Amino acid sequence: QVQLVESGGGLVQAGGSLRLSCAASGRTFSNYHIGWLRQAPGKEREFVAAINWSGEITYYTISAKGRFTISRDKANNTVYLQMNSLKPEDTAVYYCAADQRPAGWGTRKLDYWGQGTQVTVSS
Repeated sequence: QVQLVESGGGLVQAGGSLRLSCAASGRTFSNYHIGWLRQAPGKEREFVAAINWSGEITYYTISAKGRFTISRDKANNTVYLQMNSLKPEDTAVYYCAADQRPAGWGTRKLDYWGQGTQVTVSS
């Protein structure tokens, strides 16, 4: 059974940092991109960042570039999202996802999803 388990969410003040983790299990993810999407109350789910299997190619949404860093520990099948300089508008449930294609995240159904972790940034 494939599982993507997120951790690391919480409450932080604006300007602070959090590191989210996504532990993947249940299959080989060697051909998969793994990444993050988020959904704020009353808003559509949106893409945040993704990384390919080798960790050499990363993708970021514009709002995440320069503040967030995605990385991958292949040995432990874990993907991290380091979030710095957090803003109140980053408040959302953050979901880990995996898919064989890097395009269209946020606009189509992806292969695998986690349950989500809440990130709340206070002003």
